[in-house]
This record gives sequence, structure tokens and C-alpha cells, in this order.
Amino acid sequence: MTVRALFRAAKVTAATPPYDTLHVKVFYPARLAGGDQEQTMGIVPADEGEAPFKPVIFFNGINCGPEIYRWLAVNLASQGLVVVTFTWVAENIPGMVALSPGVDLAMLTPQAYGSGPTASALPALLEVLEQLQTEGVLAGLLDLQQVVIGGHSAGGRVAIESASANFFPQVVGAFAYGAHTAAITQLGYAPGTILPLPDTLPLLLMGGTCDGVIAQSSHRYGVTWDSPTTPVERTFKEGFQGGRGDSYLLLLEGANHFSMADPFDPTTGRPFLDLPETQPGNQLRSLMAEAIGLFIAPQDKSQPDPLVALGQHPLVATFARK
Repeated sequence: MTVRALFRAAKVTAATPPYDTLHVKVFYPARLAGGDQEQTMGIVPADEGEAPFKPVIFFNGINCGPEIYRWLAVNLASQGLVVVTFTWVAENIPGMVALSPGVDLAMLTPQAYGSGPTASALPALLEVLEQLQTEGVLAGLLDLQQVVIGGHSAGGRVAIESASANFFPQVVGAFAYGAHTAAITQLGYAPGTILPLPDTLPLLLMGGTCDGVIAQSSHRYGVTWDSPTTPVERTFKEGFQGGRGDSYLLLLEGANHFSMADPFDPTTGRPFLDLPETQPGNQLRSLMAEAIGLFIAPQDKSQPDPLVALGQHPLVATFARK
């Protein structure tokens, strides 16, 4: 299958210029047809035989460029999905300009948490999908009632915190790598607090046993983690009740915080905190992509859960389902 991408821009109405613009890249399954637009402008039609396409919106980590997740976007698009990535240079904290997934800090306070989404870019990204449904190569080909959101690090956190039909009825599930819901003590929380998730939709939490960024950021939460995966495991155990059998924990042996990044960019973010990978990065990313693809794919209830089988993979250190 051919994978192509198109670009859009969107405004975040609650943000202040010049930090109010998203630059969006949308990956989609395409079919080379040889038409005039394709030959002169590089506009390749979508592969309508794969439609309707379920959209996936991916939130990057702080100061992590979306290009380091292109491998995942291409992999998922080749499975018949439309994948949205974006760039947002924002000033979420006064005086700190960063490449942001869009974190609404006001919604993280004890007074507001849980009453609304923490992903401040999500409304604008959903509007982009609505526009694509009306014009261009994806017009009429999107299933806008089957949106999955996911992300890495802080981007994964805002995804899983915002995945609720009460916030966005079109969102049907969420996934994250290297993310958790430990509460920052500076916002007024007690040390070691794990904040609750909406607990209404399917969820896939992934982490790595060599995540040095998580391990060396525990001071933010007033504790010292027992292991790099402790807050991810606690989020799965304490952050929601589950009980539907559609939520999963997958910890990858030897993966670090930036195992999801390819190509790796050491010039931004906090890679200097990370631990070395102890397993081949390409194998770890292949496992991540397989897990995410299986999580998003429709489940045949009459057949064994394929994610349970994947939990037996030799690179899986811990697997749980609830």
C-alpha cells in the first residue's frame, strides 16, 4: 500500500498569538492513479477501497518533533488508518516556549481535574478532520465517529486524560507510551498521588523498563519511584477500575523513554536523562506498532484476544488486562 500525507493549519482559539497555530500533517492510505493533479502537484487520491478510514490523532512529547513518530504514522496508515500529527510551538508556561502537545495546565489543578480534557489542541484537530471530510482527497472517506487518540510522554498523558465520550463523543479509545497520571506536587497534590482517568473507553498503556526520563523525574511528584515503570503500573492499577476487558498494560523489556523515536533527535527534550536501551530499537518499535494496530483494529469477540497473545512476546516484560 502507498502512504501519502497532506498538510493543513488550524487555530487554537484559546491561545494567544503568535502561539495559536497548529501545523498539521495527515497520513493516509493512497492509490497512485496517474491523474493530472498527481503528476503536476503530487496530490494522490486516497485508496477508497480501504475506506471508511478510522482517524488516529497522535500527540507528541514536549519538545519532540512529529517527524520522530513518522515511522509509526506510516505503519498505521499502511494498515488502513488516517493518522494526524502536528507541530505546535506554544507558551504553556509563561516564559517557556516549547514544542508542545498542548497541555491545559488549568485542567490539571485539584479544583478542575476530571471536569474536562487536558488536551488543549484536540478541539482544533477534530475540526481539521471535519474539514477533510468535506473537501480534498479524503472527502467522505473518514469515520468521524471512530476517532482514536494517542501519544508519547506528555502527549500520551493528555490523550488518556481526554479520552471520554463526555468530553468528545467521537473518541472511542486511547493509547500512550511513556505516560502516567502522577500528580505534580507544585499544583497542590499530596506526594505520590495518581490521578484518575475517565474510565469509559478502551485504553492501552505502554512503557519501557529502562525509561530513565520517568525514573529521574520523580521529584516532580514528591517521591522516588521503585522502578522506571512504577507510575505507569500504578496508573493502570489505581487510575481506573476497568472490568470491561478492553484495557491493557504492556511494559517492554529494555525499552527506554525515547524508544518510540526514530530518527532519534538528541538536540531537544530531555534525552540526557534516559537510560540505554538493552534491546534492539527496531524490534521494540515493531512491537509497539503491532500492539497499537491490534488495539485499534475491530475485535471479533468470538476469537481469542490478539493482544493477550502478544503479551507472550519475549520482549514483553509485563502484560495485564482489565
